[in-house]
Amino acid sequence: MTIFGGILLYLSLAGAAAGLVSLLLPLRFLGIRTRKRGLLVLALSLLVFITGVCLPVTETRLRTPRTRLDEFEPVFQFNEFHSVAVSASKERIDWAIRTVRPEEIRFYKTLMTIRGLRKSLAPEGRPILSAFTSGWFTLVADEPGREIVFGHWGPQIGIAMNFRIEERDSTHCLLTTETRVDASPGNARRGFATYWRMIYPGSSLIRSMWLRAIKLRAESPLTSVTASR
Repeated sequence: MTIFGGILLYLSLAGAAAGLVSLLLPLRFLGIRTRKRGLLVLALSLLVFITGVCLPVTETRLRTPRTRLDEFEPVFQFNEFHSVAVSASKERIDWAIRTVRPEEIRFYKTLMTIRGLRKSLAPEGRPILSAFTSGWFTLVADEPGREIVFGHWGPQIGIAMNFRIEERDSTHCLLTTETRVDASPGNARRGFATYWRMIYPGSSLIRSMWLRAIKLRAESPLTSVTASR
């Protein structure tokens, strides 16, 4: 529903822009040959936008916690999950999570700014995780080699995120990250649903690239764990 809703919102905004322009100068190459048709495109685009905003939101409630993230955010309406296989020990992956830096992730600062998380940006040379957990987010669980959880809880919206290491053997692990959001019913939930559907592509890209940077750092034979701490 998140991806579908995002597609509706982006298509409706593009259509509304085309309709507005066509009120002044019909965009014939798009099939909008008259101002009247431009007005129709604008009206239909607004209707599609409202549909995207009003799509239903599904709530998840976990009764039996399996992870530390489950303990801190057992109820949520929005989430995204990413994973990557890493050929390294859990200790080295844990170190990589804590030490990966902004310059190791392409377009990191740009994407974070677009998402409205500029306050959580880490300056070059400083680990991303430490910047996150010393700013808007709070570190709430830290089990070295297993799971790190940090989040922000306000009166209407709670956001939690984790990195979790699942050991397959001594040199192979599955690294996952999940973000969950619990929004209060009403305007806060509806407003966040619109925001989430709009920023989801960029958010998903940030998470995937963050995991990739951790994987590259953990698997790199040229980087010393001891020297980089």
